[in-house]
Amino acid sequence: MVMFLAAGAHDVKNTMSVIAGTLEGLLADPAVQQREEFPRMAHMLRQARRVNDTLIQMLGLYREIGTPAYPFHPAPQRASDTVAQVAEAARILLASNRIALDTRADPALAWRYDDDLVVGVLGQAISNAVEFARERIALGVAEADGWLELRVEDDGPGFPAAVLAVNGRPAEQGIDFHTNSTGLGLYFAGEVARMHKRQGRTGSVRIENGGAYGGGCFVLRLP
Repeated sequence: MVMFLAAGAHDVKNTMSVIAGTLEGLLADPAVQQREEFPRMAHMLRQARRVNDTLIQMLGLYREIGTPAYPFHPAPQRASDTVAQVAEAARILLASNRIALDTRADPALAWRYDDDLVVGVLGQAISNAVEFARERIALGVAEADGWLELRVEDDGPGFPAAVLAVNGRPAEQGIDFHTNSTGLGLYFAGEVARMHKRQGRTGSVRIENGGAYGGGCFVLRLP
């Protein structure tokens, strides 16, 4: 039964990926951008991306606790390349919701991490931030006290107190890191962070308010 459910989730994930890709192609057309239906299509894309991201996280966590183990391949990466990859993947989503993305990354900064997993976590953080941002989102990476700190910040209203109260521990109240939903997004991000270990230190995630725009901030720290 578990294998059947996992296979079904995989098929739905593939379908949602096709739907999201089709919508992204339509929304990139300047003629479509002038149509009255454009805002509703942008909303459809946002929801399709969220469903697809959630299914990817579910399958990832299933593979982590099942067989085979979730693939983890850390390697030296240029942080600016990771930021550029995330920004490009989110380009249509951001443009269709008329939200600007500011990026900050030192081209000389390199770190060892699993690029695919980190890109997935940051992409999900941006998708969530789109729900609440007014005009701007920032994606930045920098070294801080021997850690690599990757931040997604928005100019929205910030996280409610109830969400901040279980910072980094979504299982305690079952809430997502930018909504009042299941908490799967933050849990998945935390699992990815904890896979990264170095010299007795382990990666982590946290949420806070403030940052560059005074709104919500998602922070991924890697050793």
